[in-house]
Amino acid sequence: MIKKLAVLLMVLSFFYACQDEGRKQMTSEPEAEEVPDSIQVLTGQFIYVADAAVLRGEDFVYGVTIDSMSQVLSERVKPLKKEDFDMVPVTVKAWIRPNPEQEGWEETIEIQEIIEVKGDSISQNKIEN
Repeated sequence: MIKKLAVLLMVLSFFYACQDEGRKQMTSEPEAEEVPDSIQVLTGQFIYVADAAVLRGEDFVYGVTIDSMSQVLSERVKPLKKEDFDMVPVTVKAWIRPNPEQEGWEETIEIQEIIEVKGDSISQNKIEN
């Protein structure tokens, strides 16, 4: 009887130990790795029409978050456009983020700084000084 009880306790402790290992593995598994946002310098063609903006480069196309910086950029490119759908070369610093709306582009950018607008007098003054 004592042998049976000892065997039963060993079997139970074995199952209990295995169960704890499974729990440890579940809790120690890495969670989904988040890719940190990184600010990038992007050069491309910018267009802003109605309620949408796009920056197109040689190997990328990003939707642009409509905020105060994109509106400032829109105002700076406006005098350089001959038609509403003209694209103007620009260089900006921006955060690249996944598009939360899942419509249009996979990624959007949030402009942090306007570095250059080709043909813009403000950019020309910056280069000359």
